[in-house]
Amino acid sequence: MFAPVAEASGKRRIARSAAGPRIALRGVMSLRRLTQARLNQARGMKNANLLRWMRQVGLLLTMAMVSACGEEYLQSTIDPVTDYGEVSQSLYLQVFWWTMIVLAVVWAVMAYILVRFREKPGQERPKPVHGHMGLEIAWTIAPAIIVVAITIPTIKGVFKVQRPPEGDALVVEVTGKRYWWSFHIPELGVTTANELHLPVGRPVSLRLESGDVIHSFWVPRLGGKRDVNPVVTVREGGEEKRNWMHFTLREEGVFWGQCAEFCGEAHSLMGIRVVGESEEDFQAWVSDWQTTAPTANAPEDASEATTENPLVARGREVFFRESYCVLCHSIQGTVAPGTIGPNLTRVGGRSTIAAGMLENTPENLELWIRDPRSVKPGVQMPGAQYDVTYEGVTFPPTNLDDEQIRALAAYLSSMR
Repeated sequence: MFAPVAEASGKRRIARSAAGPRIALRGVMSLRRLTQARLNQARGMKNANLLRWMRQVGLLLTMAMVSACGEEYLQSTIDPVTDYGEVSQSLYLQVFWWTMIVLAVVWAVMAYILVRFREKPGQERPKPVHGHMGLEIAWTIAPAIIVVAITIPTIKGVFKVQRPPEGDALVVEVTGKRYWWSFHIPELGVTTANELHLPVGRPVSLRLESGDVIHSFWVPRLGGKRDVNPVVTVREGGEEKRNWMHFTLREEGVFWGQCAEFCGEAHSLMGIRVVGESEEDFQAWVSDWQTTAPTANAPEDASEATTENPLVARGREVFFRESYCVLCHSIQGTVAPGTIGPNLTRVGGRSTIAAGMLENTPENLELWIRDPRSVKPGVQMPGAQYDVTYEGVTFPPTNLDDEQIRALAAYLSSMR
């Protein structure tokens, strides 16, 4: 009677012993599936991150291209109007295209590597490789060739823009001061401030020097920056060293610039305007400057005095008799002898005042006369209520009231 029971018990033990490997095999298979699922999940996350990164890069590139389609910039470095600027532009383009070639090669190689050697399911760990003589020679020689290809035209360009022009060049003595520019043309006897008129087609040589600290003359569409240094004292018989800038304007227009070397708290407010015009217009501008403005002096004819704007006449009286403006400023054809500040000859005809910071209007002239520091912090010009020290000399407040300031602004605006 016990035989069937023993036989059944034996069969169960055999079944359990046979089921053990099958259960273990199922566990291993489940673990493999779980590991593979986690690997697939990790790859999916990597792909998702890659796609997200690519979308962000694409968005940034799109924004950059859209922003490049904006309005025309006043101080563009990639739209030269002189032979000097064209040399710089040519070098810039050469460097740009070499950079694009390097970028294209790097991206192509990187894309090939990412696709060709990407991780594959079941792939064994690759063998480490130590060095590759061919690649090492290639990435040493190729950059050297590119450097030489950039260096040679760069050296030629430097010598070309430094070479004085041949023929009848117009020499302009440029003096940088905190925080304005003085332009003097010796052969014409013309001195102006912040706004320089030049003829198109005639070689120009700028002789650059500073009246105080180091400045930098930079009108991007004319060419590169040039340091404006204080003249160093030399031994007797020695030659003073100054920087020069040579160019020929190719087209008419108004070209903006500014000081490009930090020179004080109003450094960024030290603007320049270069007006390129035809030879006829340039000669007309010179003729106007050399001719005393009709309102600069009091009328000699009594009949003219009765018809003159009384506010202009009052402003002239303030300028010459009720203030010390003449100590710092000069006006062609008058007794004003000052050389400390900008020359005010025909100042009413300039488009801006305060070195390009304000539009030239009577209202802005009043603001500038009353409180110049509100426009240009650190300016070395006294206001109506505060003094200023220049080279150790303290100039007291002008103490001009509103009526005097309004009249003075009218007088200055009348000299066009």
